[in-house]
Amino acid sequence: MSQKRKTGIQFLKNFRETGAFKETSRSVELEICTSIPSDRAVTVVEFGMGHGNITKEILSTISSDSKLYAFEVNQEFCEHVQESINDDRLVIINDGAENLKKHLNEKIDSVVSSIPFSFLSDNKGHSIIQDAYDLLETEGWFSQVLLTKFNFKKFKSVFEECEMVKLPNFPAEYIYHCQKKHGKF
Repeated sequence: MSQKRKTGIQFLKNFRETGAFKETSRSVELEICTSIPSDRAVTVVEFGMGHGNITKEILSTISSDSKLYAFEVNQEFCEHVQESINDDRLVIINDGAENLKKHLNEKIDSVVSSIPFSFLSDNKGHSIIQDAYDLLETEGWFSQVLLTKFNFKKFKSVFEECEMVKLPNFPAEYIYHCQKKHGKF
């Protein structure tokens, strides 16, 4: 069965968990990784690994001595990526983004996310963003893809600098690039 079909089936089973009805486009995969440093060892966190499309792009971007911690709540997706991506830099965590600090207590350089903030409560969404901000190094980036621009204010309430890129796909996809500048909290 194709990845697109598997994603569609998972979406129908539990759309609040999966948050997608299609795989991310190639333009999203490229754009969402533009803020990840590639010239040095970094620690990257991915929220919402899915079938690993963005995961593969992150791995192709980061240096050989970097590390990627990929969070995914769907066990079937975790198993698929474990079987299809053989890379020692990848650590798959079968848990939600809200448990970031349970699994990591080290500083991170970048967060790349495709989790469905539109389906999360305001408190849970803000907590995920704040926890990621707390662990990000100064000058670190949080990049998020969503099908709406309405969650942008959640990121702007935490990060010092934010920009939104609209990709003219169907449906339109928005990438939020948010940078921690000095730690305002």
